[in-house]
Amino acid sequence: MAMAQIRVAQGDADGALYLLDEAERQLVSAFFPDVRPIPALMARVWIAQGRLSDALGWVRERARPLAINLATCAVLCVPLPVELHIVSASVFALLGALQFATGFRRRRPAWHRAAGRLVVICGLLVGLMGLWMTLFYPRPAGSGELLFALRLLFGSAMIVSLVLGFGAIRRGDVKRHRAWMARGYAIGLGAGTQMLTGMAGAFLISAPTELSVAFLMGAGWVINLAVAEWAIRRPRYGSRAFARDDVRFRAG
Repeated sequence: MAMAQIRVAQGDADGALYLLDEAERQLVSAFFPDVRPIPALMARVWIAQGRLSDALGWVRERARPLAINLATCAVLCVPLPVELHIVSASVFALLGALQFATGFRRRRPAWHRAAGRLVVICGLLVGLMGLWMTLFYPRPAGSGELLFALRLLFGSAMIVSLVLGFGAIRRGDVKRHRAWMARGYAIGLGAGTQMLTGMAGAFLISAPTELSVAFLMGAGWVINLAVAEWAIRRPRYGSRAFARDDVRFRAG
């Protein structure tokens, strides 16, 4: 598809149509929505060529008036929750990673505290907007009751983890603060791991079902939490490094 777009940019519409036709024949259905369907790209090339009758035929064949994706329509009509979710998730992921860098944290404790407050705010927005979209947006095709419950469970767990982590540092409990923040961060990064589990599912399962989609999505959160728990329970988490950080926190 990328090569086809390059051919379009070069003015080779026939070459682009050939590549898109080949891509459509080799396309394998996956667990993620096809936001740029190949026939739609072909219709755009037809329009650029002036072949309006071919493009109109595609519209009549595929774009049924009642075949509206309600989930997509809801996002377009009420985009603010999605926009807040994406922006806050980006800040949460980038700044959150620096919060766990021991050397950076010790060299710049004031920056760590200021950035940490922003990380908590962004993380809470990620969780709250995720819950809002789960409860009030129409469910996408292929997502059943189990996935709905998992989204509510892990979204709530992320919010609770961040609140407990913030409360712990306010009491001066560095060890519990870091543990709860690690759990909240792990849940927040679940979407990245879900891309990998979804890709694995696309190779292993030919026809995705509601159960398999929920299993693969849930596996992303579970894998991240398992890694976080392993890191938390390593002996180093209770070592002198925490004692030094605790002394610095109380001195600051």
